[in-house]
Amino acid sequence: MTGKDVEQTDERGYGPGPWWADLGTWGAVGLIAFGCAVAAWGFLRLPGAPEEMATAYYMAAKIVAVGLVVAGSSLLGRRCDRVAGGGGTRETDPA
Repeated sequence: MTGKDVEQTDERGYGPGPWWADLGTWGAVGLIAFGCAVAAWGFLRLPGAPEEMATAYYMAAKIVAVGLVVAGSSLLGRRCDRVAGGGGTRETDPA
């Protein structure tokens, strides 16, 4: 069997990443806003809200938490890319 006959997926053998891995900053902002909307929906007890308020807040908190993690990761990655693209050093001229 030759190497051309074998399907190569990833060198490390990992499958595709989680659903939120490629959201980016604006996707994270959308998740945070959606989580706040879910919390408001439960607070106002609109149709479809769970009877137990703790359940509504728990669902909203999970959505907001994922949004915050994605936002922090994408902003940190953007900052690291900016520093790496500039040579990796911050030079200041005191004069």
